[in-house]
Amino acid sequence: MVKLVFFDLDEHEQDVVRDTFAGKSGYEVDLHSDALTSENASLARDADGIGVFVTSHVTQEVLDRLPNLKVIAAMSTGFDHIDVDTCRERKIAVCNVPLYGDTTVAEFAFGLILALARKFRPTFARTARGDFSRTGLQGMDLAGKTLGLIGTGRIGSHLARLAHAAGMNVVAYDLHPNLALTKDYGVRYLDLDDLLREADVISLHVPYTKATHHLINADRLRLVRDTALLVNTSRAGVVDTQAVAAALREGRLGGVALDTFEGEQIWIEEEFSGAGEPSAAELKDALESFAILQSDRAILSPHNAFNTREALGRILATSIENVRVFFAGNPQNIVAGTYQVPAPPPTGGGRA
Repeated sequence: MVKLVFFDLDEHEQDVVRDTFAGKSGYEVDLHSDALTSENASLARDADGIGVFVTSHVTQEVLDRLPNLKVIAAMSTGFDHIDVDTCRERKIAVCNVPLYGDTTVAEFAFGLILALARKFRPTFARTARGDFSRTGLQGMDLAGKTLGLIGTGRIGSHLARLAHAAGMNVVAYDLHPNLALTKDYGVRYLDLDDLLREADVISLHVPYTKATHHLINADRLRLVRDTALLVNTSRAGVVDTQAVAAALREGRLGGVALDTFEGEQIWIEEEFSGAGEPSAAELKDALESFAILQSDRAILSPHNAFNTREALGRILATSIENVRVFFAGNPQNIVAGTYQVPAPPPTGGGRA
């Protein structure tokens, strides 16, 4: 009997998982709405596989309480909420959802660009107070402006298409250029510093690694035009929050929109509960992010770019399939860990 335990699921998502495995021989499934933490890890004590969203933090302490675990289905593309080093040591496979939000995140990023360009935040705040003055609300056209894409994977590529449709010129930086974008949409690839000098709008679409830590920092922000807009829907650590706050204070940015930012773990309680006490550095980042929020030229959102009905459906469907094929002996979307292909679940009755 294979025991599966899923966390972070709302009622509809629980119904989907239940319907998938109901009546399937060889499986026992437990479903929970809460995130997985060290306090409730006993719920998965006998689990062979678990499914978790980014709100669950699968630390070494949690893994110590899951002795039978063979696979973790990360219900997300990122998996930095999982201790992959310990998973490797214990031959626990980690799989993710590589494709779910190409259009979803790109559309959100373009929405943030438009919101900055047309000053939605101060406009809406002003009218909510009953003030319909247009003073200080002059925006800028996007048509004819240059979008600088940092990263042209699936999300960045879709944003290039959206920007092209809006009449923007697109330049890009990527270690692996997408030549189809050059051919079909006129995208020009530049080195990073040249992109920062040329772009009217900068949008980041890269994973968080040692190489991309603070890719946008104080030195690089000095290359950026004073009127440029900066958008980050990738990962918090790609942008130096303190450097952005300083650039805003000094008038060296036209606007900034951050869907993910350093210090977010202090503010987004639902995502980071159970992550432990914040460090002094995290608290400082949180204060800087709060300072950014006070500017009319800034928008902060709670890591929400992925959050559509359609995208969440794709995430859940792929996560379920990742688990199913793993125990069927055909693993897919493995991103970390070492593992042995398990024998298929035995036939016989199961419950869900």
